[in-house]
Amino acid sequence: MCTAATYKTKDFYFGRTLDYEFSYGEEIVVTPRRYPFHFREMGSMADHYAMIGMAHVEENQPLYYDAVNEKGLGMAGLNFVGNAVYRRPVRGRENITSFEFIPWILGQCAAVREARALIDKINLTDTPFSDKLPIAQLHWIISDCRECITVEAVEDGIKVYDNPVGVLANNPPFAEQLFALNNYMHLSPKNPRNLFSDRLSLHAYSRGMGALGLPGDLSSQSRFVRAAFAKMNAVSGDTESESVSQFFHILGAVDQQRGCCEVEDGKYEITIYTSCCNADKGIYYYTTYDNHQITAVDMHREQLDGVMPARYPMLARGQVRMQN
Repeated sequence: MCTAATYKTKDFYFGRTLDYEFSYGEEIVVTPRRYPFHFREMGSMADHYAMIGMAHVEENQPLYYDAVNEKGLGMAGLNFVGNAVYRRPVRGRENITSFEFIPWILGQCAAVREARALIDKINLTDTPFSDKLPIAQLHWIISDCRECITVEAVEDGIKVYDNPVGVLANNPPFAEQLFALNNYMHLSPKNPRNLFSDRLSLHAYSRGMGALGLPGDLSSQSRFVRAAFAKMNAVSGDTESESVSQFFHILGAVDQQRGCCEVEDGKYEITIYTSCCNADKGIYYYTTYDNHQITAVDMHREQLDGVMPARYPMLARGQVRMQN
């Protein structure tokens, strides 16, 4: 499915993998400040913060999977099948559909604390975009450089969780994902000591044995643990190239290879793209399954006071640079 993560060096970085068995034709989309977002129940938002992210464009409307706005606030929606519960529009609430949630938050909020206040007023509705684009069951990670939260619309209502790890996968609900880290508190990037018995001469026979027990399967819970371990122990320099490179290595820990996760006969889930956005500078980096060369789109090279989104189809095929 998907895994999202945050990372902080000199700048703040936000990104995710999108794992699925087919693509909707995603594009990197820069939405300028004066592009009007038309909401099903809440009218139009004619002026808002500019944003950049990955989206499927339908009827000239960017349906964002993940995005970062010009203030450095990032947000991504991840599959939450079987747990997400949306409701009919309710009088007295700000009724927002799941596909409108990202622009509703990023269009108005410069920080997580503002997003919290806005979420207190909303009702996430069960309105589909169209007959051919049914409702996606999602939960969301929202983060700036200071704090991170997870938002889930479940049977008991909308839950907002502090996310001290800065990582999110799919199922189970986030509180259970976070609790599961208790099972791995013994893991370490350091070599292990013999705690088994002082009567046995046991020793580390390989590097990396401090991480014995780190789950290696492709389930969402295991991907959460693996990404959290990589992110929480990651070390890099502060330069842009070092930071971006390290971020892609962190999410590389949960990369899905074709053939390893069969969803039905002959169809396999793969990591369609991996993104890393420098939220401070508004630069969106990405790789694709067949193109591991990092490609970038800089939102500040666009006309951010304009009215039309700028669209960049993903460069899905890589090239081999011959060195001799």
